[in-house]
Amino acid sequence: MESKPTQLEAARRGIVSEEMAACAKQENVAPETIRKGVEEGTIVVVRNNRHASIAPLAIGKGLRTKINTNIGTSKDRADLALELEKVRISIAAGTDTIMDLSTGGDLGAIRRAVIGASTVSIGTVPIYQAAVKSVNSGKAIVEMTADDLFRVIEENGEDGVDFITVHCGVTRRSVECIEKQGRLLGIVSRGGSILAHWMDYNGRENPLYEQYDRLLEIAKKYDMVLSLGDGLRPGCLADATDRGQVEELILLGELTGRARERGVQVMIEGPGHVPIKDIQANIQMEKSLCNSAPFYVLGPLPTDIAPGYDHITAAIGGAIAGWAGADYLCYVTPSEHLRLPTLDDVREGVIASKIAAHIADIAKGVPGAIERDHRMARARKEFDWEGQIEASLDPVRSRAWLEKSTSAKEEGCTMCGDLCAVKMGRRKKTKAD
Repeated sequence: MESKPTQLEAARRGIVSEEMAACAKQENVAPETIRKGVEEGTIVVVRNNRHASIAPLAIGKGLRTKINTNIGTSKDRADLALELEKVRISIAAGTDTIMDLSTGGDLGAIRRAVIGASTVSIGTVPIYQAAVKSVNSGKAIVEMTADDLFRVIEENGEDGVDFITVHCGVTRRSVECIEKQGRLLGIVSRGGSILAHWMDYNGRENPLYEQYDRLLEIAKKYDMVLSLGDGLRPGCLADATDRGQVEELILLGELTGRARERGVQVMIEGPGHVPIKDIQANIQMEKSLCNSAPFYVLGPLPTDIAPGYDHITAAIGGAIAGWAGADYLCYVTPSEHLRLPTLDDVREGVIASKIAAHIADIAKGVPGAIERDHRMARARKEFDWEGQIEASLDPVRSRAWLEKSTSAKEEGCTMCGDLCAVKMGRRKKTKAD
């Protein structure tokens, strides 16, 4: 019996799948727009074929800029109840996807619990589990085998993971580029660092690159989207757009073509720390080298010196990146670079990323994006407080702060009182009438 075609295979046959039709309705575009985008590779439809309990999600060109929330345990704090609460808070705040980056506790059980609790797509980084399994079995991380890694990837697919980050472009050649040029901060990606050390210890090529066809076979089986990871992304402004980053991106472009040939959807992960003047060029470079695949960016962060406020830093970079063509923003919390995020950190990160995505959507001309701003302006003109709350990106905070305003029920807030410019304008209009 012939297996169900992947989304990419269906699109190539001219078929608008149920998933594509659902995404078109969500995005308020024609179903053919989604189908054509999937066929061309500029749009991916995210949903594991074993994860039917969630709505499919479309990411890519011409669509609303999406945001992702990272959660996950660590060796020092493996509290499943806390992570499930992060899932709830993230979804309530408006995230589009969640990535489980857990490294502490029973990783398989945590992943399955997160999938069961979530109403949005789930992503993972399987090499984390493979590394932890190696250590728990009494071996060093560098002693894990290719079979160990691919076994975990298969487990993720079976569990219903919708997209996985795989650092296929971290090769002996790309790492050599970094070593020859030199970096201030080196490799900051956990997955990238694991693979760089594995290759050095074993004197062999990255199995995700060397056995890429094996990876594609698993991804195709579950229709998992491959998020080709930026394992050599810059972790500081001084290292941005260096030879290692560019070499990795060139390889990811080649691997994108190979994945599409096999009917597997691909998106590309982008740089973390980038000077603001170089953000647009980085987006254009990815689109050129990777055949216009959807671009998933961390931030980017246009300064290194704002710990405690990196959600703001990332929102600034994310808005510019989205305007320049990035399709998907990975949130950054206030605790980035400092600690595992708290529940409040997670919520702050989601809202900051939502602001960036919305600003980008207005700049890109996404249909309907600016209408929300127009609704807000009309509500402010009429002192329609409920309308302002409804139009806001964070109604919970808007309402809480408004309720602290003693004049909120009247015409004007506590900022201006009788000197409110809008109020004076209304009085002038009334007298004229």
